[in-house]
Amino acid sequence: MKKIAFILLALLAGIYLTLYRSDLTVRELVERYTTPNSRRIKVDGLDVNYRMEGSPTDTVPLLLLHGTGAMLQTWDGWVGRLQEKRRIIRLDLPGYGITGPAPGNQASGTYYADFIVHFLTKIGEKRCDVAGNSLGGNIAWHMALLHPEHVRKLVLIDAAGYPFTSKSVPIGFKLARVPGVAGLVAKLTPDALFRSSLENVYFNDSLITDKLVQTYADLNRREGNRQNFVKRKPQLDSLWQKIGQIKQPTLIMWGLHDDLIPPAIADRFHHDLPNDTLIVYPNAGHVPMEEIPAQTAKDAAAFLSKGR
Repeated sequence: MKKIAFILLALLAGIYLTLYRSDLTVRELVERYTTPNSRRIKVDGLDVNYRMEGSPTDTVPLLLLHGTGAMLQTWDGWVGRLQEKRRIIRLDLPGYGITGPAPGNQASGTYYADFIVHFLTKIGEKRCDVAGNSLGGNIAWHMALLHPEHVRKLVLIDAAGYPFTSKSVPIGFKLARVPGVAGLVAKLTPDALFRSSLENVYFNDSLITDKLVQTYADLNRREGNRQNFVKRKPQLDSLWQKIGQIKQPTLIMWGLHDDLIPPAIADRFHHDLPNDTLIVYPNAGHVPMEEIPAQTAKDAAAFLSKGR
């Protein structure tokens, strides 16, 4: 019996050591993932990692907000196509990327909207066009409701906000919500876990490269991020009931094959918003700006250029 117990213990130890991934330091990530356009600024106690790119003559910049588990690199495809005419601001939100854990593991739309306004004030910006995906979309419409003076136009890409039921959820999200398992997620995060999660939100899995998986894996392993992820409790506040009060012109973009936030939610935004346009993409999942950046960037540019 002791021999069997020893063998089982050895097997478990082997599995743990195989799947274990240590945290990456901020210094390591700065060396790997910053560019000449990268900047850092202290906001509400956090060293925010962000980039300022594109046309310096653009007086109303485009602010890009990423989703849960992502980072500012999710917008690479858009920036490359829009920066000739637009000045673009993108950041790692609290809890993600190089910026790191949010104080108190805060995750509400109101917290993030207030934080973004503090960030804009710190960098000397007043009014922006705001585009957000998933969590970032949730933050964007919260900004439009709570701080309308800072938002000229909205682009909501597979945005969170209304109550919904997912058809399929990334494995990392599932494990982080299981009592007794969540603690392991903060340490046992092999690259295969990130590849599986990306396959869940992409429609075309052939677009998921090793480099993409490595980027997601590395920036989620930033010291403190995984612990923050399993401790944070996403909060759906009642402000979604006021979405119909948003006055800013809004473009709704949605992947037809989004299994995380179903296209029915796009229809709800379209029904409730008084001044909006809806585009559904038949060849995309939850992150159209990553899967089909050329088409989505073109559509966003056309919408945002009206009235400028």
